[in-house]
Amino acid sequence: QVQLVESGGGLVQAGGSLRLSCAASGSIFKINAMGWYRQAPGKQRELVASITSGRSTNYADSVKGRFTISRDNAKNTVFLQMNSLKPEDTAVYYCNADVMGATFRRSNYWGQGTQVTVSS
Repeated sequence: QVQLVESGGGLVQAGGSLRLSCAASGSIFKINAMGWYRQAPGKQRELVASITSGRSTNYADSVKGRFTISRDNAKNTVFLQMNSLKPEDTAVYYCNADVMGATFRRSNYWGQGTQVTVSS
């Protein structure tokens, strides 16, 4: 089994910055893609950014130029640096990982979510 633990959420004023972290632990052989999703009240969960094991990245149009995703493969950790935050970025942010376990079985995992609130 694999656990994803997120940290770094909180309350920030518009224009401010936050950095989210997500550490994976457990029975891991290799982590393929990792990503951040978010879900605002009354809305569908949406992809914010993703990064492959080779560090190729993909961003939602709404966050391009403001958010940066990165990862530390040695520590099985993914980060999301969020700058120039806007009230519409307010949501619960979830970490996601595509993991090949020690038995070489591939599974997808979610973190518990961390709240990001941006005040105007």
